[in-house]
Amino acid sequence: MPDINSGPKKEITPEMWGEVDQIIDKYKNKPGSLIPVLEECQYVCGYLPMVLQERISKGLNIPGSTVYGVVTFYSFFTMVPKGRHTIKICLGTACYVRGGKANLEVIQNQLDIDVGETTNDLRFSLDSVRCLGACGLAPVMVIDEDVHGLMTKEKTLDVLEKYK
Repeated sequence: MPDINSGPKKEITPEMWGEVDQIIDKYKNKPGSLIPVLEECQYVCGYLPMVLQERISKGLNIPGSTVYGVVTFYSFFTMVPKGRHTIKICLGTACYVRGGKANLEVIQNQLDIDVGETTNDLRFSLDSVRCLGACGLAPVMVIDEDVHGLMTKEKTLDVLEKYK
């Protein structure tokens, strides 16, 4: 189980807390409102750290374990702040056999993060996927919405430099 208190920190500002409280108040007595509250709060704060989950739990009068269970069940919720740029490395069959795994390892070593993590400077988040639908360009990496094909270990590092 990952340490939920490690990794990069992004400050939740007083203004964000005010918006969170307004969201909670808006949904306070509506059954089935947990997911919309989590979505809106994540939009405001960028992620759902434990302190925010506790606030939602108390505000909606829902057990903290229920809030945590929903956050960890759905992949679109995150307990870790996301970087300015999201890197997706394809590990589908075509990409894997043409060097996708090696490219992933280069990125992990260069950025000192694992899949699912974010760099401490909040520059990059790293994910792996099973297919990006660009097998003819294998191995493929996507940064934000930009597709980079026919990647090598060297090209991978060059591409990362373009994203500040």
